[in-house]
Amino acid sequence: MNNDRAPCRGRQRGAAAVEFAVVAALFFTILLGAMEMARLLWTWNAASEATRLGARLAVVCDINDPTIIARMQEMLPYLQPANVTIDYLNPGNAPNTCNAATCKSVRVTLAGYTHVPIIPFVPLSLPIPPFQTTLPKEFMQSTGNPVCS
Repeated sequence: MNNDRAPCRGRQRGAAAVEFAVVAALFFTILLGAMEMARLLWTWNAASEATRLGARLAVVCDINDPTIIARMQEMLPYLQPANVTIDYLNPGNAPNTCNAATCKSVRVTLAGYTHVPIIPFVPLSLPIPPFQTTLPKEFMQSTGNPVCS
């Protein structure tokens, strides 16, 4: 009887390793995909929050204060100044034609930002949708304002 089973065992050698390889490849693909989706959603949320922070700083700090974009970059490290547009609005006039006394609101737009996944061997970049926040003017003065420093 033992002689009949010996050839069967030889044919099954390595089957567990092949099964493990197939299951592990599928498992790690799903795991990496879930991690990248979480990173994408985190970046998306950080972009939205950076836009809100930029608008909040723009209504309390001096017009075009460099602190605004610097603080936004703290929330979203790969953010470039070219991705951010700050418009100082005065109803009836074109954007950015007002001063601290005449501006009525501020609009901060984040556009053109892309998320680069860390998936190995897959060169991919995903565009983040543009975000925009508009807030009414407050005092637009950095002097003595700890938020702007």
